[in-house]
Amino acid sequence: MIDSPYAAALARIPVRAHRVDVDGTDTAWWEYGEAGAPVLVLVHGFRGDHHGLEPVVAQLPGYRIISPDLPGFGESATFADREHDIDGYARWLGAFIEAVGITGDYDLLGHSFGSIVSSAAVAGGLAPRRLVLVNPIGAPALQGPRGVMTRLAVLYYRAAAALPEKAGFALLRNGAVVRVMSVTMAKTGERELRRWIHDQHDRYFSDFGDRDQLLEAFRASVSHDVSEYAERIAVPTLLVAAERDDVTPLDAQHRLVGRFPDATLEVIPEVGHLIHYETPGDAAARIGRFLRAESRA
Repeated sequence: MIDSPYAAALARIPVRAHRVDVDGTDTAWWEYGEAGAPVLVLVHGFRGDHHGLEPVVAQLPGYRIISPDLPGFGESATFADREHDIDGYARWLGAFIEAVGITGDYDLLGHSFGSIVSSAAVAGGLAPRRLVLVNPIGAPALQGPRGVMTRLAVLYYRAAAALPEKAGFALLRNGAVVRVMSVTMAKTGERELRRWIHDQHDRYFSDFGDRDQLLEAFRASVSHDVSEYAERIAVPTLLVAAERDDVTPLDAQHRLVGRFPDATLEVIPEVGHLIHYETPGDAAARIGRFLRAESRA
């Protein structure tokens, strides 16, 4: 295990681990910060878990941050009664917020796949005061200049589905495939930071529930994007995009922000789809300004 460059900052923030039943799904979640502070709920990305957003958590003192593992990822169970699609995850998110006892105002942040889940939930009636989308999936993944990479990923997941279960699991958890993905997405030139990013993906990227769940979630991740929900999101929204994102190019993010009734776009330079690993301090500063400004409005 490689030490996190953000460990010292994170260690200053109290953390408590919890479990809760959410509509029949055993869900693991973590609570950071002081109990009486303003509430911020986090939704992580595809094949990640709550660990991925901890570098951002470390830079956001003064909040009570609620960070669950999505069903089928990390320590949370898979759904027993529904498909792992956007509707299923959006419904779960609303039930989770109720199950952990959030009854007052709160803000909501979604990263990558979590940006789709969070947007779908808010468009469907979930009512945070503010919405933050980090590395939002702002355009159809199978279209545009990066569509060829997505189509290769589709072939990878189809191959994993077609193989016998043991061989399919082995392919999905193949360390070489995980490393290629990590190397492709990391943009930093800092050697030690790159080593830590690769270690994070090695440790957590293959911690999923079962093959069927993962394949369902992958289909959901490439079949939907934030743009289909944006017009129905009335709450103030901040998009934190990356200049060199390999998943959603910057011109698509500029188009996306115009689809919201009330949204602002912030662009972090010289970073890709790993804002939460490479520039969490910059992201947290922008997020904090947005949350504080809206709180005073």
